[in-house]
Amino acid sequence: MAALFGVSSGPKARREFSLPSPLSCSASASEKVLLKFSTLKMSSSLKLQLRPATITCKLSAVSSSSPTRAMVTGVKEVLPQPLTSTSAPPSVFDGTTRLYISYTCPYAQRVWITRNCKGLQEKIQLVPIDLKDRPAWYKEKVYPANKVPSLEHNNEVKGESLDLIKYIDSHFEGPSLFPDDPAKREFAEELLSYTGTFYKSVVSSFKGDVAEADDPFDYIETALSKFNDGHFFLGQFSLVDIAYAPFVERFQPFLLDVKNYDITEGRPKLAEWVKEMNNIEAYKQTCQDPKELVESYKKRFLEQSA
Repeated sequence: MAALFGVSSGPKARREFSLPSPLSCSASASEKVLLKFSTLKMSSSLKLQLRPATITCKLSAVSSSSPTRAMVTGVKEVLPQPLTSTSAPPSVFDGTTRLYISYTCPYAQRVWITRNCKGLQEKIQLVPIDLKDRPAWYKEKVYPANKVPSLEHNNEVKGESLDLIKYIDSHFEGPSLFPDDPAKREFAEELLSYTGTFYKSVVSSFKGDVAEADDPFDYIETALSKFNDGHFFLGQFSLVDIAYAPFVERFQPFLLDVKNYDITEGRPKLAEWVKEMNNIEAYKQTCQDPKELVESYKKRFLEQSA
């Protein structure tokens, strides 16, 4: 899978060790840090022996407006194959926390991004579902609504993407993705409430006058101008950015291809936001090939209606 705005293909099947939180630092691209290792204790029964050596780590510049760059855990997942009508169900309610998603669903992608940004790849297991051939046991045993996303946690299954991103942020370890500042929290709720209107307004421009897309994207541009302490909706990266990113990922290439409409033209704040989102590895790991997104939207919104 490729990232939304021209980013290369998705996660490679590998696993890396990374320096644990809360270690974080900023440096220019030319600065270096020397780290010395001897014996690293992995657990009470296992030790990883490293010969005394000096490891040179070259650090990239860390922008104060992009705290999520420090959220990358170094874990590169091997994404499981989607489960179909012939797939056996997992051992539901066995104590494992599972996130049921579809790789192609923007609502599920919201929760997937949140999981990644919190560094919960080892704590929340991905269970992808093939929505075109979904297994009967998903509705019968897991989530009666038969939709994705859903989260199996503490012997319960919860749904609805906006509820789930808040739930994961507040119930699991990892960096907070919601501000403490009362003014920002209030604005965040306003922006989250607008996501449905944003989606419907942009989609209506697909079949009609593309000018109908002006208002929702102008709203986004204005919202991105409210705080000046970063390039994200609330200044610092938050759940609000996660809520909008999957839809902008789809709208941008589709409108450019079908309507020759550039959503960033005349909207410098939105253009910068797109750039900053592409610097977040936890988000990029969830993205799809823009060409595939365009073809999918053509079939869904143009060919079917015709």
